[in-house]
Amino acid sequence: MVTFKYDLNQDNIELQASNWSGLEQMYINGKRVSSKLNFGQHSEHNLVLNDGKRAQLRLLLDPATEQLICRIYKQNHLVTSLKQGKKELYRSRQLTQQGILALGLLIVLLLTLS
Repeated sequence: MVTFKYDLNQDNIELQASNWSGLEQMYINGKRVSSKLNFGQHSEHNLVLNDGKRAQLRLLLDPATEQLICRIYKQNHLVTSLKQGKKELYRSRQLTQQGILALGLLIVLLLTLS
């Protein structure tokens, strides 16, 4: 799971993206406001901030650098561009794979004991 966090005025924005399951979830101040599956190279999440202004998060994978980029726009103006490199993506994928392997071993153990 890759996570981007950013404080935009009085709102805490968090975008979680699973490079394994394709699930993307967006939170504002801890409350989930958007969720979708995405297996493509980019996606968009639209939201309304507490001040009533519109914002948009655009998530894209740069094929040249293999960086995952989250661009945050407020009223169609770029506010920031957050990046996570290949190292973070591989670490996230490795943790997910290890969790799935551990779960599989636990299931096998439970089935053998019953």
